[in-house]
Order: sequence, then structure tokens, then C-alpha cells
Amino acid sequence: MSDIASVSIAHPLEEVAKEIGRSFEEYGFAVIRDHGIPQDLIDRAEELSKAFFALPDDVKKAYQIPGGGGARGYTPFGTEKAKDAQVHDLKEFWHVGRELPEGHPLSKYMADNVWPEEVSGFRETFTELYNAFEVAGGRVLEAIAIHLGLRRDFFAPTVEDGNSVMRLLRYPPLEGAEAEGAIRAAAHGDINTITLLLGAEEAGLELLTADDEWLAIAPPPGALVVNIGDMLDRLTNHKLRSTTHRVVNPRGEAAYRARYSMPFFLHFRPDYIIETLPSCIDSEDPSGHPEPISSHDYLMERLREINLA
Repeated sequence: MSDIASVSIAHPLEEVAKEIGRSFEEYGFAVIRDHGIPQDLIDRAEELSKAFFALPDDVKKAYQIPGGGGARGYTPFGTEKAKDAQVHDLKEFWHVGRELPEGHPLSKYMADNVWPEEVSGFRETFTELYNAFEVAGGRVLEAIAIHLGLRRDFFAPTVEDGNSVMRLLRYPPLEGAEAEGAIRAAAHGDINTITLLLGAEEAGLELLTADDEWLAIAPPPGALVVNIGDMLDRLTNHKLRSTTHRVVNPRGEAAYRARYSMPFFLHFRPDYIIETLPSCIDSEDPSGHPEPISSHDYLMERLREINLA
């Protein structure tokens, strides 16, 4: 059994695309080092995330947007649940999305951001981090394009002004003997194109292998864990796998403290039509691939399944 790739994208992408692609085909996951997001920005963002979540509940809930499906601002505990799960996940989160100029043709798909006045520097820091995530994600997509035999810049127009969302996430500390090994986020797949995750050094993130076994992911400090989302899985006719994954509470002392992470859900443009790439159509079963669907329609379909629309 091969390992999940751990690759530096400071190297020429032509040298690492095959290894990244192999890992995405086999596991749906890869660890990306030297991604270009400055460590001091990451440290600042983590500090401000913790400062926000430490605010009183009534202050945080003032930033919850009724009817917004959690797309912007604050989402409290007990809101989101994985598809087909019977219980809600043990987490609270904050969403930062793209800001488009007034009159932009895609602005109807993207709500305005809200920003907490109580945390100084929050807007500036997370706007900077959002942009840095986009650059890193674009480089990963270039590697994927090379692996698939596409033009290196194939994905650039598909994600330009995409509905990407950055999530600041807090899993609360658990209590009692049952805390060790408890499920904090139920098994699920991501809806979007690719997900880039900061903060996975804390043990607990696991993926479900093709052999139906849970495999822990343990990246080095500061690295990104990147996984394929359902939209890219659909586009490639399952050549690149959107893998089921979950967050479990670790054993020992770490089971009893809060967990923080920052995933960036990189999305196609809302008007991009997800239609199987010709190179990914199976010649033996040429009709055996998903019907074309717009990125926005697919997103709405899936958000209803997880209680966010």
C-alpha cells in the first residue's frame, strides 16, 4: 500500500505532479509543504480565531445570519450535520467568503461578509489569509492539471471569482471518559473542488481508504492537508477521489482540550458547468458518467443534504 504523498510545491510542479496525482487517485488526499502561506500570517490568524471563539455566546450569535445557510459569519453548535448522520457535529465556525465589487455578474451568488468589531485586525488578517489560500490552491490545481494531461492553466478560469469559503473552526473540549475517541465531525465528503486545511497537526483527522479502513493523517507542522472535493471527483468521473473523512477525538490529554483548524473550501465559479473531462470518459462505458450540472446548482443540492440550505 502506498503512502499519502507529502510534497513540496516549491519544486517545479512538473517534478511533483505525478506524485500528487497518484495520491489523489489512491487516497483523495495529499500533504503539501512549502505552500507559500507565511507562518507569521498563520500564527496571527490562529490567535484571532481563538480570540473570536472566546467571546461570549450572545456576542458571537449576533453575527449569525438568519436564512444565510451559514455562508457568512457565525454558525453555532448543533447546526451542521454530515449527510445521513443522525446527530449534529460538535463544532462552531465562522465563514469568510469572496468579496465582489458592486454590479459584478456573479455577486448575486455571494453574500457580503460580516466582520466582528470586537476582535481588532480580524478583517485585515483573514482577507490576507483568504488571498494566500487562493494562491496556494491555484498552484495545487496546476499540479492536478499537469497530472491529468491538461494545459497547466486549465483550472484558472474555472475558479476565477469562484464561491470559495474559508472556515474558522472550533471543536470544544469534551469531558468524561467517553471523550477519548469521540467523533467530533462525522464521516463526510467535501462538496467543493479542493479543500486546503491548516491546523491538522492535532491528531484526529482520518480518511476512509479503498479497503474500508480508517487511516490517520499526520502532517508536519505548518503543512497543508489537501483533499479532493465532490465537484472535482464528478468532473474527472471519479478518477480523482473525493474520500470520506472524519475528525475523531485523540487519546490522552489532547482529548480534553479544544481543537482549532482553518479549512479553505476552494470552489468553481457558480456558472461553471461541471461536465466530465473527455480524457476521463471510460471508452468501455462512454455513457457511464454524471450529467452536466452548474457548480451553483450542485452546491445548493448538496447544502440541503447537510442542513445548511
